[in-house]
Amino acid sequence: MTASQPTVTIQTLIDFNAAWNRHDIEALMGFMHDECAFHAVAGPELLGRSFKGRKAVREGFEAAWLNCPDAAWLDGEHLVAGDRGISESTFTGTRLDGARIEARMVDVFTFKGGKILVKNAFRKDRLPLAKV
Repeated sequence: MTASQPTVTIQTLIDFNAAWNRHDIEALMGFMHDECAFHAVAGPELLGRSFKGRKAVREGFEAAWLNCPDAAWLDGEHLVAGDRGISESTFTGTRLDGARIEARMVDVFTFKGGKILVKNAFRKDRLPLAKV
């Protein structure tokens, strides 16, 4: 009999989303595979801005809170199918210039060994709301 591989579940993605909302970088990195990559919603590359490796991914994740200190991912809906997953949510946050962002977004995941190998983020290109 072979040992079963750890698997990612919908609960894993719910807990990952909760860690984002707590701004808990240690918890977030606990979900990530050692060979992880994060493709942000914006940037100069085809996939936005890519962060590869644990140190870079950590910095990329932390940038979300630096750019929008009150960032939140609300109304999450999650799906897992084998080594792939999707989370859909509403991103809200206030940029440093005071403009508000509120837009639906999707994260597309690839899993490996029960961890998140790739987090590829997509967000609607909605104009910022009025400054607060």
